[in-house]
Amino acid sequence: MKHIEIIDGPNLNLTGIREPETYGTTRIADYVEQLRHRFADIEIGYFQSNIEGELINRIQQAGFTADGIVINAGGYSHTSVALHDALAAVTAPAIEVHISNIFAREDYRHHSLLTSACRGIISGLGLEGYALAIEALIGR
Repeated sequence: MKHIEIIDGPNLNLTGIREPETYGTTRIADYVEQLRHRFADIEIGYFQSNIEGELINRIQQAGFTADGIVINAGGYSHTSVALHDALAAVTAPAIEVHISNIFAREDYRHHSLLTSACRGIISGLGLEGYALAIEALIGR
């Protein structure tokens, strides 16, 4: 594996600021830089948007060239058939990540529409879930 694309959905740009008791105090941009150092032999792309269509465009753009996708679609995980369909349409395998444990939260968060289009799901392990997803995609 040489290129992993991390795609984050709505409000994840506020990680480190928003609800630190749930999402922690590290900003996602800082964590992505840590991942780039930790996995120096892999190109790690990063994209975040609060707009569903932009996430779909990025999945389609990266999904035929990247060796894997790490996707945290935030609230769209529970509502977006279109994101599911985009992940199912591309050749890159995807791992779904959630910083918080979606199964310990509100009932409407217990089901993700993306999971069936992904190789696996990591939920509730904080930002470290991104690193675990990368390791799963590269086979470490």
